[in-house]
Amino acid sequence: MTRILAFSDVHHARNRAEALVAASAGADLVIGAGDFCNMRKALPDALALFAGVKAPFVLIPGNAESAEELDEAAPPQWRVLHGSAAEHEGLALFGLGYGVPVTPFGEWSCDLSEPQAAAMLARCKAADILITHSPPKGVADVTSSGASVGSTAIRAAIERIQPRLALCGHIHDSWGQEGMIGATRVVNLGPTPNWFEL
Repeated sequence: MTRILAFSDVHHARNRAEALVAASAGADLVIGAGDFCNMRKALPDALALFAGVKAPFVLIPGNAESAEELDEAAPPQWRVLHGSAAEHEGLALFGLGYGVPVTPFGEWSCDLSEPQAAAMLARCKAADILITHSPPKGVADVTSSGASVGSTAIRAAIERIQPRLALCGHIHDSWGQEGMIGATRVVNLGPTPNWFEL
């Protein structure tokens, strides 16, 4: 049984990061589902807040940092996924970062169109854990105005792959919400410790 600590959307908040680092002492695997900094600024400083994480650490980029920026700023022992897979003690993981569909936030935001996301997700044939920054359409994807803004491509990938867990963030108003797509438990994580055992 692997004890997994997962979170999203810390946005360079020191108190959030400190609580997560303290919690990580009890984790076999730590997953960060994007948005470590704000608007592409001070990413190395934001990641430095997680220097105390000793467990294996898998990260995906949010829309607040690019995959290249995350790759460059992350220590070599951390694993950055974006349209790519990893394995941890027999668990298959696949990660896709960025905002999907394209956000209204402007040039700083790292986004993918639905077709771009679908093409990258097509690389994933099977996974125990699918990690995306954006939620799937219809689950944990509702803004404060009541709009459902999740991704149809991510939902289709979950329906096809049926991972045991689909972890996401991005929509702050839906932090802590979850639902099922087929046999898959979908959880919008947020910046507090979320625990899973697989």
